[in-house]
Amino acid sequence: MSPLPSGPLTGAAALVAATRRLAEAGVPDPGRDARRLFSHSLGVEPGRLTLVLPEPVDGEKLAVFEALIERRCAREPVSHLTGSRAFYGRRFKVTRDVLDPRPETETLIEAALSEPFGHVLDLGTGSGCILLTLLAEMPDARGIGVDVSEAACAVARENAEALGLADRVHISVSDWVSRVEGMFDLVVSNPPYIARAEMADLAPEVRDWEPAGALTDGADGLSCYRAILDGATEVLAPGGRLVMELGVGQAEAVGSLAVARGFAPIALIPDLDGRDRVIVLGLPQSGF
Repeated sequence: MSPLPSGPLTGAAALVAATRRLAEAGVPDPGRDARRLFSHSLGVEPGRLTLVLPEPVDGEKLAVFEALIERRCAREPVSHLTGSRAFYGRRFKVTRDVLDPRPETETLIEAALSEPFGHVLDLGTGSGCILLTLLAEMPDARGIGVDVSEAACAVARENAEALGLADRVHISVSDWVSRVEGMFDLVVSNPPYIARAEMADLAPEVRDWEPAGALTDGADGLSCYRAILDGATEVLAPGGRLVMELGVGQAEAVGSLAVARGFAPIALIPDLDGRDRVIVLGLPQSGF
């Protein structure tokens, strides 16, 4: 791969060289990533980056930028390099211990916010992006987030503090509902839904850098839905909703699993690509 040129560089020249290196490494949309990493290295807002491109780049900041480009060439996600990811208008800390929040998950947010709720449970909370977004959008609500990973819970707690939501949320380790107490009028989850056989086909950024346990159940991609549906019958309050994100092509199978456990489908919601992304369920004995 081509090295970044040595000696004093303008921002524009450094950006061109970095974009070339990322392209040679097969990084999708190399220009976008180069700009994001350059603005991060300089400590400049992305919208103001154009203003500094004609200027020479400080040597230390150029070294930081080159190191980040090297890591991105190894397909490390940009969110890991910058330490955060934007989601539903807020910024969340991201590490290798949690999934990188994705735009399609905002479909789940919209579905959950379509009706009021007071007490929400997030199963497999990860970074906490779903739970904390819902609480930020619903100021009178309170919530609990659980994850089997203590490292993930620690990230979620940091995000709760950063967003000023720590007084309305409790994050703890639990294998689904095994350590959960109380009843909730909203239960949400974006579970590991990638089948083991599909893992090899994932992009390197996902397959090699994100926590495997948050991506796949190591089986058919449906076992976590089975566990959630079983557990939700114990914690879903009368009139409550269970809202879950779906993998591609899983709507029919998850719907069948839900009906077999006494749930009634309320809605199936597509994402912006037209794929069935979110399923909303209720229990008949809860008035559905």
